[in-house]
Amino acid sequence: MRKTLLLCVSLLITPLIVQADETTKAKTYSFGVVPQFSSERISRTWEPILELLEKETGLSFELSGSLDIPAFERTFTKGVFDFAYMNPYHAIVAHESEGYEPIIRDVGRSLYGIIVVKKDSAFSTVEDLDGKKVAFPAPNALGAALIPRAEFSRKHGIDVEEMYVGSHSSVYLNVALGLASAGGGVQKTLSQQPEQISSQLKIINKTQEVPPHPVTAHKRVPDDVKKAVRDAFLKIAATETGAKLLKKVPIKSAGESSIGDYQLLTDMKLDEFYVK
Repeated sequence: MRKTLLLCVSLLITPLIVQADETTKAKTYSFGVVPQFSSERISRTWEPILELLEKETGLSFELSGSLDIPAFERTFTKGVFDFAYMNPYHAIVAHESEGYEPIIRDVGRSLYGIIVVKKDSAFSTVEDLDGKKVAFPAPNALGAALIPRAEFSRKHGIDVEEMYVGSHSSVYLNVALGLASAGGGVQKTLSQQPEQISSQLKIINKTQEVPPHPVTAHKRVPDDVKKAVRDAFLKIAATETGAKLLKKVPIKSAGESSIGDYQLLTDMKLDEFYVK
């Protein structure tokens, strides 16, 4: 846990105000991140960002890891995280169950899922995968599993053998090794795979586009703290160093967010395919 240097408070301020300020600053806020990547990679990406947030806000943050996506879901549905970076449908579920509110998201791009197969595969359309084994990171990985599974059923009218392998990287590896006929992922994670893996794969389908992952805040977090964190993200994103760090998340263009940004996902009625 990092220690935040507390600024000396003028004796002219009333003791009551001093106590409230010190209590806020003394608290360490937990920050969860959906485990799309390995824990090492998440730490390398987010620790420098949290350090900048601490510098800008005077608050203290602790990165809170999750073994896999289902573990992350169990944690946020109990309201454990103070802040969390989560997929858009998680944001809907977390808002309904624990009052999490989106405060920041990437406003410069959209999220969509992809279906990949081996380059030398005979599969060229989603319909070709009927009855075949398809790898997914986890049932509720939005772009990589939840939307594809819904579209397989509603749009393409196929049934597949679902194979859950824990991460996006494992999906691509299983397809490259021929252990699955196809796999679900997203463009960003595919582009970040080693060349010896990505070069063996081709994309045969893209899903509907939706707004990307937000940073959310639990309802218990004071409004002034939410505002401070939101404003700090925007300030960090406006710097060259901060922009480079956020790009690794990936957040290309940070902007304010609210639960209304994700109404499209509610309209898609994905709850039928969401695994609790």
